[in-house]
Amino acid sequence: MYIDSHCHINFPELAARMPEILAKMADNGVTHALCVSVDLPDFPQVLALAHEYPHIYASVGVHPDYEDTPEPTVEQLVALANDPKIIAIGETGLDYYRLEGDLEWQRERFRTHIRASRITRKPLIIHTRSASEDTIRILREEGAAPEAGGVAGVMHCFTESLEVARAAIELGFYISFSGIVTFKSAKELQAVALEVPLERMLIETDSPYLAPVPFRGRTNEPGYVAHVGEYIARLKGIPVEEVAAQTSANFFKLFNVKEAA
Repeated sequence: MYIDSHCHINFPELAARMPEILAKMADNGVTHALCVSVDLPDFPQVLALAHEYPHIYASVGVHPDYEDTPEPTVEQLVALANDPKIIAIGETGLDYYRLEGDLEWQRERFRTHIRASRITRKPLIIHTRSASEDTIRILREEGAAPEAGGVAGVMHCFTESLEVARAAIELGFYISFSGIVTFKSAKELQAVALEVPLERMLIETDSPYLAPVPFRGRTNEPGYVAHVGEYIARLKGIPVEEVAAQTSANFFKLFNVKEAA
């Protein structure tokens, strides 16, 4: 059993093929998926998918890359998260790779999500790229860690250093690996994955992006998360069943989801 802890199946290239997407999930032993929100205008589509399919869950949030989109407030996020199929806040975080200039608006948006997470008691889905120092700093300042009154969450599609992974784990976060870890060029990331304890790990596709080997270059989909799990097992030299079972258990624990759903 595998779980895709982060996908965007509401995006047009996947939504148009939903029966096929769900069938491939079943064929590959992928029992659940978390469809992640990136902006408020498209959030109704994300929520509708979660309500239509019992094994699909959803988040609510606004991606840090979305500059020209309605800015969320803490109150909005809290209200929208008041649904049993919404199990997380995000994705949120910081991205200094794609955007330049004065990015204080991005940091304020990030703080808004952390505050909503603390109120709703729903974990954060963190996106960070070329901004790890500020990401960890703001998580600390806003009390995202359980010991500070937060509920932590997951560092999704992780591509940062082992030092950043350890800092996030110290704050109570899980580290999620995508298809990037299977790429031949991802030697540094593979070294990080080797060191991250399985008990603090999730796996994901981030579909429709970043398809793992042997599907690299194609449209990604939740069924392919099995290949991420298989690669992690080979990397760590442990049975693939162990990776599947532990990452699934981590998902249920972090997002407070009952396995039978």
